[in-house]
Amino acid sequence: MSPHQHIDVRAIRDDGFPEWIRAMNTGFLRPPSVSEAEIEDRRTYLVPERTVGAFDGERCVGTFRSFEQEITAVGGAAVRADAITNVTVTSTHRRRGILTRMMNRELAAAEERGDVVATLIAAEYPIYGRYGFGAATTTAEWTIDVPRAGLDPRLAGPDGGGRVDLVDGDDVRKAGPELYERFRRAQPGAVDRNERWWRIATGALVLDRVPSTDPFHAVYRGAGGEVEGLLSYTVDDHWGDAKQPLQTAKVTDLIAVTPAAERALWRYVCSIDWVTRVRTGRRAPDDLLPHLLPDPRAAAITSQADWLWVRILDVVAALEARTYGAAGALVLEVTDGQGMAGGRYRLDASPEGADCVRTTETAELTLGVGELAELWLGGESAVRLVALGRVREERAGAALVADALLRTSRRPWCPDIF
Repeated sequence: MSPHQHIDVRAIRDDGFPEWIRAMNTGFLRPPSVSEAEIEDRRTYLVPERTVGAFDGERCVGTFRSFEQEITAVGGAAVRADAITNVTVTSTHRRRGILTRMMNRELAAAEERGDVVATLIAAEYPIYGRYGFGAATTTAEWTIDVPRAGLDPRLAGPDGGGRVDLVDGDDVRKAGPELYERFRRAQPGAVDRNERWWRIATGALVLDRVPSTDPFHAVYRGAGGEVEGLLSYTVDDHWGDAKQPLQTAKVTDLIAVTPAAERALWRYVCSIDWVTRVRTGRRAPDDLLPHLLPDPRAAAITSQADWLWVRILDVVAALEARTYGAAGALVLEVTDGQGMAGGRYRLDASPEGADCVRTTETAELTLGVGELAELWLGGESAVRLVALGRVREERAGAALVADALLRTSRRPWCPDIF
C-alpha cells in the first residue's frame, strides 16, 4: 500500500474536535494540550462540514478549515469568498500530498457553492502559488520615533472642529461595526468582520490560549459629531535608567473614513504622555502616515511583506464585480493548473461597468490565475509582471492596456488576519 493511501481526509465529526485542535496547535508550534474551555469555544464557530482533518488511524496529522467571507472589490462591491485558515500538516507526514488533497477538496466545494474567490493569509510564501493563489495585497509596519517626528506638543487638538475622545469597549462594539462597514466599502481588499471579531478586539471575549492586554480605544468625531475614525492601542511599561519614560504604544487597529480622522488619530497616539515610540501595526504599503509627520523619516519601516492571497474561482464574476478607471477591451488567456478557471476571456470595461465572456478571439495577454488575482485588486502592474516573466504579452502594448484598466490610484489593503 502506498504511504499516501492510508491517510483519510475527511470532515471532522463532533467527537473529533479535541484531536483536530491538538493537531492544529502542534502544527502552529503551540502547546499541544487542549483544554475544555478551548474545545467549547471552538465549537461555537467551527462548521463541521468545513473543518477537515487528515487522519492516520485515529491520529489527526493535518488540519484545514474554511468559512464564509466577503472581500471588497475595486469600486466597493462585496464579493463572496471562501476564507481558508488553520492549515497545518504535522512534520512527520510531510511530502505525502496531504495539503494538496485538503486544498483540492476545499476548492472544489467552494466552486460548487458559487464562491467567486478563495482567500488566505500565507505563513510561508512558496506554498500556495501552486494552488492558483496570488499575493494580492501587501502590508507594512512602521515604528515612529516620537521625539524626532516634529509634532508641536502645544497644539490642543484636531483641526476643523473635530475631536478625539477616549471610549470603552462597549462604545466600540456599538459604533465600530457601522464605521468599519463604511471603511471596507471603500477599501479594495478589506474583508468583513463578525461579532466575534469585535468581542475579542474589545476584551469582551478573552481566550485563555491567546495572551492579551486590555486595549485603550479612541474615536474621532467630525464637526457634525459623527464617528469617522477608530483607534485601538496598547502601551508597555518601560523606563530608562534615569527615570525617563520610554513607553511604546502599539496600534492594534486604526480605521478612518476621512483623511481628517486618520490625521487626528495618528497625532493623538503620538502625543500621549510618556510614549516615545509608536508601532503602527499592519498598514497599507502606501499609507499616509509617514507624510502626516513633519519629519517623515521619524517613521521607519520595520516590516513589509505579502499579506492577503487570493485565488480566483470564477473569472467572469470576479472581473464583472469590480469597476475600472478607463474604457477598453482586453482578451486574456488564463492558465490554471487546477483546471478550474482556465480559458480565454474577453473583458470589455469602462467606468460604468464591465462585461466578461469566454471567447475564441486571439489572446492579447497570457497569465496564470494567480497573476490575475494580483491584478484583480488593482495593486500589481501587468507591465511589471511581464518584466518579471510571469505574464506574457501576445500583442505589443497589451500590458499597458491592462494597467490602464486594472490598476488603482491607491493600493489594496486587508487590515485583518484570519
